[in-house]
Amino acid sequence: MKRVAIIQSAYVPWRGFFDLISRCDEYIIYDQVAYSKGHWHNRNKIKTATGTRWITIPVVTSGRLGQPIEDVEIKGDWAERHFAQIRQAYEAALAAKVVLPVLEALYSQAGKLNFLTEINELFLRHFVAMLKLDVLITRDRMYAPHSARSERVLATCLAAGATHYLSGPSAKVYLDETMFRDAGVTVEWMSYGPYPDYTQLHGVFDGQVSIIDPILNGHGAGFVAAPGPQQGAAGW
Repeated sequence: MKRVAIIQSAYVPWRGFFDLISRCDEYIIYDQVAYSKGHWHNRNKIKTATGTRWITIPVVTSGRLGQPIEDVEIKGDWAERHFAQIRQAYEAALAAKVVLPVLEALYSQAGKLNFLTEINELFLRHFVAMLKLDVLITRDRMYAPHSARSERVLATCLAAGATHYLSGPSAKVYLDETMFRDAGVTVEWMSYGPYPDYTQLHGVFDGQVSIIDPILNGHGAGFVAAPGPQQGAAGW
């Protein structure tokens, strides 16, 4: 059996994303599809002393409607500012002394990259390592996907040798499960949470924030303990 996830890249995504890919043998970065303005591709949220705040990577979109995510370019400086906001918000966090220097080095490296997909993959791979997840990370380009929607996802699954495809629930509105079943691929639907609260800075608990928050608050390796695709991970 081989289970895969095929998801567009996101900037420092929330814990549910890592819960999902932790249940898979392979995560395929789905960045040959169109960039969506206002999506999670280039932004996420952190908690601060003045409330939850968006951190957004500036990208070039003018005149580029429908451009693939992998072609989205960065516009201006951003990395130093993002890290400064994170450091200010989390300098009192439990794991700050260990994790902040790691993040500072990552942001220094990310600030030199020109494409959004490169930045997202850089952070993704480092967080997967920090969380000690055993999942292969590849890109959809290596499987030369074609068509659109269900056909494109199925073609990628078959090219990757998948027997099972784990998808987020939002795909239920378009995914043709019969097509997958006829091709010998079992579709499984991710059920996020419910996730338990953890010790968090800055007031009322908010679980819908970047993975940066739980990691800096001391939930690193061992935080994911995925029992199966239909259940909430015990460690979350």
